[in-house]
Order: sequence, then structure tokens, then C-alpha cells
Amino acid sequence: MRIYTIDAFTGEPFRGNPAAVCILDKVRTAEWMQRVAAEMNLSETAFLLRRDDGFALRWFTPKVEVDLCGHATIASAHALWLEGEPSAVLLFHTKSGMLSAARDGEWINLDFPAKREERADPPPELLSSLGVKDPLYVGRNEFDYIVEVDSEETVRALSPDHAALRHIPVRGVIVTSRPSNGEYDFVSRFFAPGSGIDEDPVTGSAHCCLGPYWSSRLGKNELLAYQASERGGVVRVRIEGDRVMLGGRAYTILRGELLP
Repeated sequence: MRIYTIDAFTGEPFRGNPAAVCILDKVRTAEWMQRVAAEMNLSETAFLLRRDDGFALRWFTPKVEVDLCGHATIASAHALWLEGEPSAVLLFHTKSGMLSAARDGEWINLDFPAKREERADPPPELLSSLGVKDPLYVGRNEFDYIVEVDSEETVRALSPDHAALRHIPVRGVIVTSRPSNGEYDFVSRFFAPGSGIDEDPVTGSAHCCLGPYWSSRLGKNELLAYQASERGGVVRVRIEGDRVMLGGRAYTILRGELLP
């Protein structure tokens, strides 16, 4: 079985978010896929299996299976095209329904569901775990909490207590703000210690929440976002009703063979 390591949401090596992509030879059990994901020890490992009408796609962190992942979907599309897949539009059957990836020059555009948040009272340990005293907003969707803070400098300076965050019963926590300059429309970071990832470098699925959130506040449907992790990455976002179009680039780091 061919296996890749691909940096997603970046056009250069060792930036963005690395994902492993395993192109399966047959149906494999969830336990087997989880073991491979733990072996790869990246924030996400994607598993692809060809179907008559596209590909089955599943995503695993080193600890758990997740319902939606953007960067590993970018990486999956990139890997399939490296393998010689002729279609310029790929269809993926996932736990979040049918998703698609389309080529756009150097970019890959994903068609994902919007995951809008609603205002929520934060649990007592959330803000203290983040080190945030006066948030501008706290909300929650089906996956994550979202916390808006006063500045990009605050976002970049966060040093959360990951052990404390691990006890909050959500997939992860998004922290976001307006940028310090006009290059991007918003910045963010994403913490998910409860899912086995202290900080995810660039999180496509978080932008399914961030996109609608900032679109309503900025009054625009097309946005350019930066996830301000140590590796960093750029995400193009376009809102189309209840769908979010996510754009990113990808860079191949490793291609190998997973032995039976």
C-alpha cells in the first residue's frame, strides 16, 4: 500500500500541517487504521479506498477517529493526483457526508459543510486553561468552542494548559482575532489535547466555523485566513449558503510503501 506524508495548506516544505495518506488495498478495520495512525504519529492520517463512485475516506488522529478533517482531505486529493488519478474533481464518502476536492491551479478547493457556532457560556476551566481573561466572544458548535480575543498578539502569545484543556468534553478549542495588518482577514490557533493533539498546525475543519463567523462580522463572503501556529498556514475561505469552500496548497514530503 502506498503511503505519503504531505504538508497541507502550504506551498513549501515543513510548513502548514503534515498529514499521512494511506491508499488501502482492501477494507481494513478501524482498529488496524487506528494502529497505523498511532504509528505515523501525525495530527491526522487519512485512509482512502476506491469505490465505483469515488473514494471512501476516513481520518484518524493518533488517539481517535474524527468526523471531519480539512488538511488530510487536501493531502488525500494531492496524493491521488500524484498517483495518476485523472479526474480534476474527486468525490469522498465520509462520516460528514459527501465531500469534494477540485483542482484550481496550485490550489485545491474543498467543498465542506458549514459548522456555525452559537453563543455559549464557557465552562469555568476553559478560559483559565487558555490564559484568556476577557474574551470578546465565546461560542460553540457541534465540534469545538470558539473564543475571540482582542488582538493577533494575544492569539500568538497563548500558552495553554493542555492538561487542563484535555478535560473539556469537546473535540477542540479555536482561538481567533482580527489581524494586526491587512494581509489576512482573521487569524486563529486550534488546540485539541482531548483528541490527542495539543496544537494542530492548520485546521481546515475549524474554518468551517471560522468562515461563517468572520463572514457575518466583516460583511464579506471571501476571506483569507492565517493559522498562527509555529508552522503556520494559509486558508482561502468562501461561504456559499450552508457550505464552506476551503482552499489550500500541498507539498509532498515523503512517499513510501506500507508493508502487509
